[in-house]
Amino acid sequence: MSSRRQAITLYRNLLRESAKLPSYNFRMYAARKIRDTFRANRTIRDYEEIDRQIVAGQQNLELIRRQVIIGHLYTTDKLVIENKKTLKPSDD
Repeated sequence: MSSRRQAITLYRNLLRESAKLPSYNFRMYAARKIRDTFRANRTIRDYEEIDRQIVAGQQNLELIRRQVIIGHLYTTDKLVIENKKTLKPSDD
């Protein structure tokens, strides 16, 4: 598989797994960190460095997967910001 395709697949998997984190703060931090890291590494042209970054990303993916499992073992209440409000028409 080409390194571009690997990087895109890894990016999608990281974002997908980070969306499963039960804690809002961890979920937002992980998504922001993933996007920022991929943007920072966009200009890398050295194939060995690309391979190192992909291996590091795969290790981080496994870490996120473990954190998702641990997070579901110890659940907490949702934050106020996570509760979706539905707008109801007012009876004015």
